[in-house]
Amino acid sequence: MSASTFRVESTVNTAAGESSSLLTLQNGFRFPSLTVTVPKELVHRASVAEVVLTDWQRLTEDRFLVSAQWPRAHSFFTPVADGYHDPLIMCETVRQYSILLAHAEFGVPLGHQFIMWDLGITVRPEHLRVGWEPASLDIEITCTEVERRGKNISKLRFESVVWRDGYVVATGGGSCSCMPPAVYRRIRGAQALGEDWHQLPLTSPAAPQSVGRMSPMDVVLSPTAEPDRWQLRVDTRHPVLFEHAVDHVPGMLLLEAARQATAALLGRSSYLPLSVESQFMRYAELNSPCMIEARRIPGAASASADEETVLVTAHQDGVLVFSATVTAGTHGC
Repeated sequence: MSASTFRVESTVNTAAGESSSLLTLQNGFRFPSLTVTVPKELVHRASVAEVVLTDWQRLTEDRFLVSAQWPRAHSFFTPVADGYHDPLIMCETVRQYSILLAHAEFGVPLGHQFIMWDLGITVRPEHLRVGWEPASLDIEITCTEVERRGKNISKLRFESVVWRDGYVVATGGGSCSCMPPAVYRRIRGAQALGEDWHQLPLTSPAAPQSVGRMSPMDVVLSPTAEPDRWQLRVDTRHPVLFEHAVDHVPGMLLLEAARQATAALLGRSSYLPLSVESQFMRYAELNSPCMIEARRIPGAASASADEETVLVTAHQDGVLVFSATVTAGTHGC
């Protein structure tokens, strides 16, 4: 069916409090609750297949309801720890809804660039199992901070609760800055796309099982001579981590490095990250080695007796560019 043969009317609430759209054909016949993804441009994705959000509506001035779907299988966000949805798809969900709401509800123009400053998620394993169908989600989001520069939005912070079949499956949030293209070009300078810089040669991957992966293509760490220290492996041909051309290391690549470094440090080929709290201090560049280090945090306040917490950091040219605290449960091996 071509896009010109139907229109999507305003979102309505069902009795269960879920959102649905009414799709009307030209002959007037209605199909309730037909699901489509949101426009890929509103979440800064080139591929429709990588869009996880399906609808949104504003509830109040600072509260929103977004619907999403996590697939049973994904080329990169594969099930972990013997049958759980990959918690990093929750990180991608936070990234996408932050950009969506900035554009669609706060008026940030398309073409503006976004910088993620921090991103955190926590999952509830009892509701994270992969089922017989994709996981359909209702995400309650609150915008807790809005900063402006003149009339323009410059920074937003969101917090969210994710519901699946009436149960909370995850919580998460983060903050991002928005900047016009001209400002971004001025900040990036010689590092912008199209400038005269050369990407580092691709380094060899660590053994996939040592970092919780099956395919060498998905490994983002290269071994070094030092224990618990790796060079970030930056494969700009990766179809998900580099879903479109960028002039710096994507945040999701750094988050994946944190997950893999935790697996290697704990010696677990498969584990379930219960929470990830991350901070992005500055751009990680494509033309300079980025070193990843991991260490245990004994007796971390967020960890129970059967959990382990790991601090992962990324340094480039001697400067801290990223850090993440990953808490792993007993799920997996």
